[in-house]
Amino acid sequence: MSEDSRQPRVRRGEEIEYTEVDAANGMAKGVLIGPEQGAPNLAIRRFTLEPGATVPKHTNEIEHEQYVLTGEYVVGLDDEEFTVSAGDSLFIPAGVVHWYRNEGNDDGAFICAVPDGDDEIELV
Repeated sequence: MSEDSRQPRVRRGEEIEYTEVDAANGMAKGVLIGPEQGAPNLAIRRFTLEPGATVPKHTNEIEHEQYVLTGEYVVGLDDEEFTVSAGDSLFIPAGVVHWYRNEGNDDGAFICAVPDGDDEIELV
């Protein structure tokens, strides 16, 4: 990584491109800051969950730290389900089975910080 790519920067919201998450129904992801913006250690992503969105049970090889921005939705962690809403935080260790479901009428959104590097997602 060149020194130029590790310079401080501000990235405006309108610069973020959102793409549908392949394995999910009604979920989109935008990378706010990551390796392409010169961040060497972490990536910060924003996910949106449309009303009725479902994300199947899966695991990741890397940990996740999440902060709920808007809405209310269900997060499954191992064998438990939790209803989360704006202001709630989650820690999902590597290898923990998790899933999402938005049963409400409003969009949900959360920030997810992950270590930079490869991540293998396995559907369960």
